[in-house]
Amino acid sequence: MGTFGVWKLDSWFDRPPGPDAAAELERLGYDTVWLGGSPTSLGTAKSVLSATSTLTVGTSIVNIWTFPVDRLNAEYAALPADRFKLGVGVGHREHTDTYATPYAALKSFVDALTVPEESLLLAALGPRVLGLAADRAAGAIPYFTTPEHTLLAREILGPDRYLAPEHAVVLSTDPAEARAVARGYTTFYLALKNYTSNLLRLGFTEADFADGGSDRLVDELVYWGSPEQIAEKLRRHHDAGADHVAIQFIPSDRADVLEPARQLAAALF
Repeated sequence: MGTFGVWKLDSWFDRPPGPDAAAELERLGYDTVWLGGSPTSLGTAKSVLSATSTLTVGTSIVNIWTFPVDRLNAEYAALPADRFKLGVGVGHREHTDTYATPYAALKSFVDALTVPEESLLLAALGPRVLGLAADRAAGAIPYFTTPEHTLLAREILGPDRYLAPEHAVVLSTDPAEARAVARGYTTFYLALKNYTSNLLRLGFTEADFADGGSDRLVDELVYWGSPEQIAEKLRRHHDAGADHVAIQFIPSDRADVLEPARQLAAALF
């Protein structure tokens, strides 16, 4: 799956020029695209795979509360297993009316999947779910975290499991502009308990969560700077034990969603 991929930007994989955009990412050197937004169908994955030849497509993530496992098994069976990875997770208590006993629910969901272990990845932050990813899946796809978490996750997963954290970036060298754009992203996630609980375990405090995040927190969760500076920061995850980093581009100018990916590719590959 390569060292760097692209995590879904807004919903642009679901609409024109979605598959064509994925083909350009493939040409730029990115190895994987990750489809977010809790998809309830694997149709977008199918169209992206059809438009590309080497790109891997992963879900990040299928929400276990909104995608019936029997239908998921059937849709997975229709995709080319060599270029598709199924990422599943429990989503967020704040957004799911039926959310209950998430660890047990995720374990039961995994038990009911007919997806081969080598194609299955789990959204995991805390030690219990990371342990489940080590025991029952190919690995883990943490979200909204830091290289320090990557180091801890690698210790729990062991040396042979796949680890692909997501990390957001803003291509701007102006600190005030970059942090303002970044806070437009972090504010949403800092209202979700699973993420704040994980950040507390990493040494941040409740004070770091106010007003979209302290400068210290924002700078760790959203890398900003020149393409060369961002590329160097992203490689910290690899130094900490990641196999792959899923890059989420948070653009200050949304006129061309692919432009940040083009600029960063020149520094990455």
